[in-house]
Amino acid sequence: MAEHLTEPIGADALGSADVDAVTAAVLTASRLLVAVSARSLATVQEHVTLPQFRMLVVLDTDGEMKLVTLAERLAVNPSTAMRMVDRLTAAGLIVRRTNPANRREIALCLTESGRHIVDHVTAHRRAEIAAIVARMPVDQRTGLITALGAFSDAGNEPSVAEPVRDALLLGWE
Repeated sequence: MAEHLTEPIGADALGSADVDAVTAAVLTASRLLVAVSARSLATVQEHVTLPQFRMLVVLDTDGEMKLVTLAERLAVNPSTAMRMVDRLTAAGLIVRRTNPANRREIALCLTESGRHIVDHVTAHRRAEIAAIVARMPVDQRTGLITALGAFSDAGNEPSVAEPVRDALLLGWE
């Protein structure tokens, strides 16, 4: 492990000149978190791709929505979103529902199988992150909470409200 990650850095040592050191530490930690996320997604990769998983996460997080809204949330063209929906519908992970008030409107939502995939990946990622945190010195965990909270606040990332629903948006909003 890199020495700069094991030695605590005092508040007085951090000034504007040390932004590069903090940036390097965050990049190293983000590399670890990306690896954890990739490993958790690999557990279902025979069922979904990363872009398809993102779609499942958005539907799981925000609930039923129209295709245009879903495409906007994913920052993709509606035609791209439609192809993904077609594949996920064929796989039994998403269903299309006609709006009874406007029969031209179709709403998309997760099936139980789609929700199970999101839950499985999220639980795997949570367990691996918990194991990493458990290996940290106890006296440094509070500092990590504070630092990551401040980092998330600075990046306007909302807090994870429910433990199981942390598949979050991963900055994809």
